Amino acid sequence: MTPVLLLAAEKESAEVTDWAARIGWVVGLALFVALVYWLMREGWKWRGTLQGDLPELPAVPDDPGPAKLTMSGRYHGSTTAGQWLDRIVAHGLGTRSRAELTLTDAGLDVVRPGANDFFVPAHALRGARLDKGIAGKVLTEGGLLIVTWAHGERQIDSGFRSDHAAEHNQWTEALNQMINKTEGAR
Repeated sequence: MTPVLLLAAEKESAEVTDWAARIGWVVGLALFVALVYWLMREGWKWRGTLQGDLPELPAVPDDPGPAKLTMSGRYHGSTTAGQWLDRIVAHGLGTRSRAELTLTDAGLDVVRPGANDFFVPAHALRGARLDKGIAGKVLTEGGLLIVTWAHGERQIDSGFRSDHAAEHNQWTEALNQMINKTEGAR
């Protein structure tokens, strides 16, 4: 066994003699990565252009009322309702970020540091459920709070994950009760 170990210890990598080829490969790879990044960015902008018919997001009312529930966590994005891979990027809805959610009688207020805040009026809420994925994020079953809401002619699913996953069930129940109450008043 000793001779095998000695032979392995004596081997060394060959010395680089063709620096021009090595530098050429590194520069080529860097340009390829830059091209791929640029194409992804252009695709994101193109998706935003295609979704340009989406109306501006509603502003928070002056007096939304007292908070029923609050939650801090992450906003993972919005998709067309029922199509968990069709990400919506218009008006900043595709930007993942930290989020502070507040549920009031007026609706759902989503405050996102570093991204566009948005508000979902109570009459626009359509449903809430626990799910395992939304475009760009897949978790264990029930790991995401999905809120379905109407905006213009579209139904939108927005995905949130609380810092404390035990809050998800409470949010689902509260949102669905609010929706049933709002639908009963119509």
